[in-house]
Amino acid sequence: MTPRDLNRAVANATGEDLRAIQQRGFSLADPLEVNFDPEPDNRRPQIVDWDARELERNVPLFHQPFGRLPGLV
Repeated sequence: MTPRDLNRAVANATGEDLRAIQQRGFSLADPLEVNFDPEPDNRRPQIVDWDARELERNVPLFHQPFGRLPGLV
């Protein structure tokens, strides 16, 4: 696939103008090349584990034993 074919395919798939796609500089990536990113992002992933956050927030004021309460059926 030539760069021209790639630009046309991206423009057709996105509905963008061909000139806009050409300006963005798309190129084919080799799936075997893993270090192709010129500016790798070394930061931690920007995600929030809401279940873990909820466990940190919801701390009981008093210990509540599990199981049946005495006197209740």
